[in-house]
Amino acid sequence: MNQEDEPEATRRVTSDTESSRANRGWWDRNADEYQSEHGAFLGDDRFVWGPEGLDEADAALLGPASELKGRRILEIGAGAAQCSRWLAAQGARPVALDLSHRQLQHALRIAGDVPGDGSVDVLELIEADAGALPFRDGSFDLACSAYGAIPFVADPVRVLSEVRRVLRPGGRFVFSVTHPVRWAFPDEPGPEGLSVAASYFDRVPYVEQDETGAAVYVEHHRTLGDRVRDVVAAGFRLTDLVEPEWPEWNTQEWGGWSPLRGHLIPGTAIFVCEAGR
Repeated sequence: MNQEDEPEATRRVTSDTESSRANRGWWDRNADEYQSEHGAFLGDDRFVWGPEGLDEADAALLGPASELKGRRILEIGAGAAQCSRWLAAQGARPVALDLSHRQLQHALRIAGDVPGDGSVDVLELIEADAGALPFRDGSFDLACSAYGAIPFVADPVRVLSEVRRVLRPGGRFVFSVTHPVRWAFPDEPGPEGLSVAASYFDRVPYVEQDETGAAVYVEHHRTLGDRVRDVVAAGFRLTDLVEPEWPEWNTQEWGGWSPLRGHLIPGTAIFVCEAGR
């Protein structure tokens, strides 16, 4: 892509429809590059909550791995379904849902690249919008989302309410997003990313748009308080809020995430929620 074709970055209001259309297209176009760049870190069957590298095998935010066997679990914004593949290896019955057809094709590719891997036989792949889940009420025991869907939708309560609908009473939903405080800082991994450059309270979405003004990528900012209120409005009870610290072993940079910044400010927020009974 030459420089003239690069999208323009701006901040402006977008609708749910525009956000969904833009992000479906972006992930379809960029899935190959994303998996090539981050696939080694994500692994083929690893459940990692964010760029810090917090692993579900250690964190057990969905519950002890020994208690996942037989549980029907919905992963939202699954990408290439690496997290769902880990869940299947624990004996769970995961369903990996994503808006992007190309990301799910990578899930099929990974399944074919792992000799003797039986998890594909118990792993369902569904292409659908998280705001209109194609499942019956109370279909799942647990739900999870590692940086999937929620940061990219204009109406997060709609998505959270859909998740609440398809969970059984008392079911747990755990999701991770960019930590809201990071929106006040430039998206840079070096020293230039350590000075506040914008208001934390500016909720106008970040938009990349083409020469016609059509959005090609959208990400939505909510404050920490907004996220908590969204969770409650959807019928969940917030039981934990995890802010992973940057571990010494992780030396890689991932966009604006880096060891330099990670030792000073949080990069990820993980919400542990329980559906009302």
